[in-house]
Amino acid sequence: MKLLYLIYQICVSPLLLLITILDAVVTIVGGFWGDAAFWGYWPSKVWSQLMCYILLLPVKVERSPRVGRSTSYVFVANHQGAFDIWLIYGFLGHPFKWIMKHSLRRIPLVGKAIDSAGHIFMDRQNPNSIRQAIATAQEKLRGGASIVVFPEGTRSNDGELHKFKRGAFVLADELQLPVVPVSIIGSYEVMNKHAWHVTWHRMRMVIHDPIMPQGQGPDNLKALTDTSFGVIEKELRRIKV
Repeated sequence: MKLLYLIYQICVSPLLLLITILDAVVTIVGGFWGDAAFWGYWPSKVWSQLMCYILLLPVKVERSPRVGRSTSYVFVANHQGAFDIWLIYGFLGHPFKWIMKHSLRRIPLVGKAIDSAGHIFMDRQNPNSIRQAIATAQEKLRGGASIVVFPEGTRSNDGELHKFKRGAFVLADELQLPVVPVSIIGSYEVMNKHAWHVTWHRMRMVIHDPIMPQGQGPDNLKALTDTSFGVIEKELRRIKV
């Protein structure tokens, strides 16, 4: 079965490459000529869903009814593998902008598409870059748009949850936005950072209740960070898909 699935993904890889290039081109052209909020979200949402469907990967989404469609949030998700990106783009169901590493801007075509989509780049080692990211995010959070961050900073080496960096929570504290933890299960088994091909496995994404800010400052920052970590960690300890 594993061999058949490997042969299948090799056969469909030209199609996956084609739709990836089309998504990047449509995003760049659409962002230049039209509404960047639309072209930066919908083409990539369709692209992400197609990636999962073509690769025959089952996706289950559990969404809290308390997450409003027209409210701005800071979504924070654990980062298990490459398919975390497609899960969030394709199935979060909420317009958003990524906050991502500045180095991604240098990837040919993809970096330009990310830029055209209006996503936010941040150098976590540069305090000025963090302040600029906060200012840029404030400009983009209109009409219910939100921010998505992987607070671990990089994909997990072992599939376990690792310490959260402060950037996402500083943003939530500064802008007084609720934080929504997102638990991703199964993505590590599909394609972790050490894998060179996709392995068939079910994936599940749980969009938890929003965590409302309690004041502003160090105490709120710590509460948002600790509570988000605890919610995601508890979900990951449940029986996996």
